[in-house]
Amino acid sequence: SATASAPVQWSRKVAASGKARAILINSGNANTFTGAQGVTDVRSTAGMASRAAGCRPSDVLIASTGVIGEPLPVNRIQNALSRMSSSRRTASWLDAARAIGTTDTYPKGATRRTFIGDTEVSLCGIAKGSGMIAPDMATMLAFIFTDAKLPAPVLRALLKEGIRTSFNCITVDSDTSTSDTVLLAATGQAANRSPQSVSTPQLKAFRVAIKELLTDLAIQVVRDGEGASKFITVDVNGAASSAEARKAALAIANSPLVKTAIAGEDANWGRIIMAVGKSGARLFQHRLAISIGGITITDRGERVPSYDEDEVTTHLKGTDISIVVDLGVGRSRSRVWTCDLTHDYIRINADYRT
Repeated sequence: SATASAPVQWSRKVAASGKARAILINSGNANTFTGAQGVTDVRSTAGMASRAAGCRPSDVLIASTGVIGEPLPVNRIQNALSRMSSSRRTASWLDAARAIGTTDTYPKGATRRTFIGDTEVSLCGIAKGSGMIAPDMATMLAFIFTDAKLPAPVLRALLKEGIRTSFNCITVDSDTSTSDTVLLAATGQAANRSPQSVSTPQLKAFRVAIKELLTDLAIQVVRDGEGASKFITVDVNGAASSAEARKAALAIANSPLVKTAIAGEDANWGRIIMAVGKSGARLFQHRLAISIGGITITDRGERVPSYDEDEVTTHLKGTDISIVVDLGVGRSRSRVWTCDLTHDYIRINADYRT
């Protein structure tokens, strides 16, 4: 975002150093578009967190989410840190996942155990987000931790690879936030030999596990989309490139007409034709094929004679909806996850600040 929040700008600099000791997260205030005071508040809260954690301010990552343009309530953060420091209570991952939510209806978390070489390692992630969700990421915070011994360049490569097919393939409402943050941290407490490249064979199982965990968290975010009643998987095949497949898939997933039709359980497949056509992705109309719920609707550029709308309507009455489109151009594909658009989405966002 060209209007990235003060916490995002701060954390970019900390992350570039390749090391951190603490993460300070606040929910309800984005500290975005707050001018020089917002920058001062980031420095101030980083200092507070560093004293609580026993580290330098430059070792503190900060993530904020919430209302844009409002001053950060620094005193409330200071009081919370004081209570935490005095209690020294060890909270659970579930407590942390609950604490960072805004319009979320449930906490989001995932764990995996895998191996690096012969050493077993753990992965744990938490996330928040249910609205203003669109690639790349959105009003979404995600924090993934592992006890593996991994250098910063390898962590960056693993995260970049993993989010390409997870958090960067989700959308709730096509709006991208100023506060996107996803962090991957390694404590180095495991006894594995530290790999120097993401392509080393001993990292194969770990790469699979982290992709699975990131996808798990991303899907949880979409399933909790604001006001959502249906989870939608959009697959686009037969594209000239993966980028064009993704472009077409996002056009479908972001279309208000497609999303409202699914909310109303209306088998209006013409809206999918519309969305693909406006996407800019190359296609051969005489080869275009569409199916919903595994039921073929169009093939070779027209509706198939055997099409039965009642079958599609039955599928749309479920909660997990599948849309598959073949552009008929090449062999590339992409998958995107989204949700429907309901009256509750309007209610939640119309009342957000009240």
